[in-house]
Amino acid sequence: MKKHSSMLHVRMDTEMKRKATAALGAMGLTASEAVRLFFHRIAVDQAFPLELKVPNANTKRAMAESEEMMRQGTARFAGADELFAELEEAGSR
Repeated sequence: MKKHSSMLHVRMDTEMKRKATAALGAMGLTASEAVRLFFHRIAVDQAFPLELKVPNANTKRAMAESEEMMRQGTARFAGADELFAELEEAGSR
């Protein structure tokens, strides 16, 4: 069965729209995708969804590193022991 779609028209301040669209773009979302996601979460959870935020510099670096590793098919650590060793070393600094 074919799903029907409908339009949602929203009036808002032009500057607010510009700033929000820029923030959404930094998250990899369009305004339409964000509204669909917002409505989906409300429908599923029957509650107002949590706030999404633009990733900070550390998160952006981690995301870029992860994307590069996936692109290259590589891993940062050879195994769990190497991972835990680095975590222990970082914790002792």
